[in-house]
Amino acid sequence: MKLKQQSRLTQQLALTPRLQRAIRLLQLSATSLNLEIEKALEDNPFLERVDNLLDSALHLTADDTLISNESAANRVTIDSEAPADGSLDFRSPSHTAQVPNNDDMASPMEAPSPSLREHLTTQIHMRLNEQRQLALAELIIDALDENGFLIETLDEMLEWLPEALNIQRSELETALRQVQDLEPPGIAARNSVECLAIQLKKLPGLPYVTRKRAITIVENHLPLLARRDFSRLKKLLDCDDEDLTDARKAIHSCDPHPAASFSAEKAHTLVPELLAFYQDGQWQIGLNPAALPKIRISSLYADIMKNAENRQTMNTQLQEANWFIRNLQQRYETILKTGQAIAERQQPFFSDGPISMRPLVLHEIADTLELHESTISRVTNQKYMHTPHGIVELKSFFGSHLTTESGNTVSSTAIRERIRQLIGAEDQKKPLSDNRIAQILGEQGLVIARRTVAKYRETLKIPSAHMRKSLSL
Repeated sequence: MKLKQQSRLTQQLALTPRLQRAIRLLQLSATSLNLEIEKALEDNPFLERVDNLLDSALHLTADDTLISNESAANRVTIDSEAPADGSLDFRSPSHTAQVPNNDDMASPMEAPSPSLREHLTTQIHMRLNEQRQLALAELIIDALDENGFLIETLDEMLEWLPEALNIQRSELETALRQVQDLEPPGIAARNSVECLAIQLKKLPGLPYVTRKRAITIVENHLPLLARRDFSRLKKLLDCDDEDLTDARKAIHSCDPHPAASFSAEKAHTLVPELLAFYQDGQWQIGLNPAALPKIRISSLYADIMKNAENRQTMNTQLQEANWFIRNLQQRYETILKTGQAIAERQQPFFSDGPISMRPLVLHEIADTLELHESTISRVTNQKYMHTPHGIVELKSFFGSHLTTESGNTVSSTAIRERIRQLIGAEDQKKPLSDNRIAQILGEQGLVIARRTVAKYRETLKIPSAHMRKSLSL
């Protein structure tokens, strides 16, 4: 057998900062996006915010558009694909909607800083230098929810990451460990058990045996600890009262909500990025002008660049500014198209409310828009729509469904609304039990188990029949 060398040329897409930014902008909530825009405005002199955006947006008329035409003197052409004035432009009437005149409309607000993401990003930049490792770590950080938990599995992340990046699962696992090593302890856990275990592993001054015993309790025997079944625990762990007490103290010193001090975003008024409005005999969707940032390329810096000595450096910043605006526009277009596709399928909801919510799954919208299902999942998470029935998170339009006796399907949202209506109309002295509610629904053609009724009732934060009766006394 002959051994020979062969050279092969392959192309791989690098996980560049630009690609990272595009992915990040797509998944950010409106509040987090404002922080990202503020940072971009601080870092890049070619970006500038147009003054009095909010005032002009709140006074739009039916003939107005969000972005006014800039004078020719202020326009800066970056390339053929960019808006002519280098601004974030949604001039089409189908893009923007007239702002409803009511008190429920929320306007953009600045969130306090530092946010959890900023806190973690600062740390990871101090620890890592290699660009690919840093990029993957930031992807993990971006996938955390407001409580600091990783809301996606690594396999789900691999599904939506471009195949050309050739990212291996082992690389994501390494990135996850690197983020989990940051402060506060317990961050980036995938569940409460892992959160406590991470903290126990990092708890200073804890004897090895006590640490191991505490981790064993957390990972395998939490129900026993919750029931205070200490006798059973001592037998399983082969330890005495003092040993168990030490392990319990270690566990109780952990924080099940490590990101609580960074969750200020939750207290902010929700910012709906989409508005539902009735026009031409149907409910349509437009972008909320009050939630849209209006930024553009600074004509002043563009003119300065023409005669600057460091023209190459400034040109790089100009291109970055153009990419940022383009990524913002792509984000809003994707959100808008998703909202419009949802509205086409959920017309009864807008007219009649949650009771008329139809069954809908992510892949239906993904197939229609020719996008990956995970992309739709990201677009609908923490993105809100102003509807006739209040501000609704886009992901609320999706969910499980049940099949009726006639063979039709009913969404879980509609069933929950029916349960809410039944309880709202009940005799407070004789509240309906979960079993009775299941019977009533069955008589209406909805065959549903008592435990399912109980689960839906709990998600509505409605007490049990016994508690409701006690509260009415």
